[in-house]
Amino acid sequence: MVTTGPPARRSAVLRMLVVAVALAGALFGGAVPASAHAALTGSTPAQGSVVDRAPEQVALTFSEGVAMGDDSIRVLDPHGKRVDRGKLRNLCSGATVKYGTGLPPGLGNGTYTVAWQAVSADSHPVSGAFTFSVGAPSKSSAAVPQQEAGGGLVGALYGIARCLAYAGFVLMAGGAAFVVACRPAAALVRSVQRLVVQGWALLTGTTVAMLLLRTPYTGSGDLADVFDLGGLQQVLLTKPGAALVSRLLLLAAAALFVAVLFGAFARAHEPAGAGGTTDAEGETGAVDPAEEARRRKDLTFGLGIGGVIVATGLAATWAMAEHASTGLQPAVAMPVDVLHLLAVAAWLGGLATLLVSLYWGPPVERTAVRRFSRIAFGSVVVLAATGVYQSWRQVGTWSALTGTAYGRLLLLKVGLVAVLVGIAWVSRRWTARLGEARAAEAGGTAAATDAADAADVADAAQEAGEPVERQSAKAAGKATGKAAAGAPAASSIATATATATAASPDPDPASEETPDTDPEVAPDPDTEPSTDPDPTRAAQLARQQAALRSARTKRLRDADPERLGLRRSVLAEASVAVVLLVVTTVLTATEPARTEAAVQAASGGQSTASNQPQVLTVPFDTGGPHGKGTARVDLDPGRSGNANELRLRLSDPSGKAMDVPEVKVSFTQKAKKLGPLPVVPRHTGTGHWRASGVQLPVPGQWQLSLLVRTSDIDQVTEIRNVKIG
Repeated sequence: MVTTGPPARRSAVLRMLVVAVALAGALFGGAVPASAHAALTGSTPAQGSVVDRAPEQVALTFSEGVAMGDDSIRVLDPHGKRVDRGKLRNLCSGATVKYGTGLPPGLGNGTYTVAWQAVSADSHPVSGAFTFSVGAPSKSSAAVPQQEAGGGLVGALYGIARCLAYAGFVLMAGGAAFVVACRPAAALVRSVQRLVVQGWALLTGTTVAMLLLRTPYTGSGDLADVFDLGGLQQVLLTKPGAALVSRLLLLAAAALFVAVLFGAFARAHEPAGAGGTTDAEGETGAVDPAEEARRRKDLTFGLGIGGVIVATGLAATWAMAEHASTGLQPAVAMPVDVLHLLAVAAWLGGLATLLVSLYWGPPVERTAVRRFSRIAFGSVVVLAATGVYQSWRQVGTWSALTGTAYGRLLLLKVGLVAVLVGIAWVSRRWTARLGEARAAEAGGTAAATDAADAADVADAAQEAGEPVERQSAKAAGKATGKAAAGAPAASSIATATATATAASPDPDPASEETPDTDPEVAPDPDTEPSTDPDPTRAAQLARQQAALRSARTKRLRDADPERLGLRRSVLAEASVAVVLLVVTTVLTATEPARTEAAVQAASGGQSTASNQPQVLTVPFDTGGPHGKGTARVDLDPGRSGNANELRLRLSDPSGKAMDVPEVKVSFTQKAKKLGPLPVVPRHTGTGHWRASGVQLPVPGQWQLSLLVRTSDIDQVTEIRNVKIG
């Protein structure tokens, strides 16, 4: 953020107070605040339980509303065969979110696996699996799916698209706001035009990508399903799909807005003499200043109103389908979320536009920087207010800041915000040194530099074969036009002419008379003299002129130390803002602290991530003959204080079960200095071992040690981490 203002003590104190409140708000509220992801809070039969007879149905209870279908709950017998009836039962009642599926009568004894998948109300897919046993646990059970919904390559692509969509919105909305509200002349700057248009294209492309990725993201996880038209039709019927389609329609209106912004609005703010009105005969006529001022005012007002409407609609497509639409007080949270996203766009998008203006455009006026400072200051106030509300809504307790992944991400975010505000303070100091006189000085410097460049262009003309007088006249005219804006015209013309003349102190009379004639080659009297320039020489001259213009622009920029310092500090701000945007996107995909605490309370203090059967795949190599293979370790139900069952299977590289002379298993928890606790599995068949009654006294991160011996001297010990609930 770049701030300016009078050096009055009251103003400085007020700004520092607002920055402090903004930090407190950022501590709890993300730039795109997240609400609750749905989580499984209970099941019937309970996870890991052993029942006397088969139940009539399996029911799941969730922390918030979810979308499920007939295939969302699957029950598999010990051999992996699906045994449920394949029809979803809606068992919701009041505030209780509960779904189930029926089971046929006569199910045999053994261990059954329940695999479920749903889409939470905030558009994120959730999934899980657990087991229960009828009569007694069986020797085998169906494999538990190891890839979570929304994971893998599809999940990574969808997450990248979400991050880029936020970035595109920030660049488009914030860049357009900077042009309309802070610096209308920036509508003529090519770098600013590219920034806003690229922001629009980025948001449009990522929206289409997210729409196509929704089917595999919430379903199979197979990237090839992006071409499933049937799945796309189903996506369009969901709330996230409708939001994405609405975003595309609003982007069509945004395209019209951008066209007017860099079309009619830009032409209306062209400098005097650069354009004008043209009558029917092609004559350029004078423009009435009052009429031109009224036209500019009408365009600014229309674009301002239209831009706010389009930007608010685009921000609402996130609020209506994702995090703010569920959880506590959605009617309040959704408008707050829209305000939060608009404030972020105005701040960070304006910062990016200021950056490209400072680096790839004409000198930025101090008045434009001060206007952006006021907008950025207001954005910080909005971010602070909405962040405080989101802190109550999402975190709930101070202990959750360090005790949950969501809280730790917030602490990282607040650290980045603190760095950003610190750099903004440096930018403020550079801005305070800027003066309006700098604009006039820059104009005089530009005139002098253009005059000096006239000599360079004259030399380039000589090298390219163009008459010196002709090119010097061009350069002098260019310098004269530039000087008219910032220095006396007569002085600049004289300087440019004198410099151009001095470019060739001892001209060769022969070369002046026949500048394009090679003295060693006699002209052909039968050949008409060509008036067209040599294309090769013209191209060479064009390259030289472009290099001179680029060097002149760089000299003008670097000649002002205050603006040079401001450019560097704004660049540092923008770099931190990019990292901040990435962290914020990760934050929106993380289960909030309030929800995690509620789920742990419902499950007796155990997290849902650890309160599941643990499956480990451990490759090993003892180094001897037939010493390579893979061990699969299943620990069910994976709880502390319960009698867990451990199942071990060894297979060779081809996947065939293999026997070895000895295997040993032990558990160690270094944090509490427990263990190693040995487990003695019994051999139950070729390549299979089993141990019942495995007791792990406390929850937490345990180390599983697996020793495999394939001969008298060949053995290896592999260690893996396993989380016990």
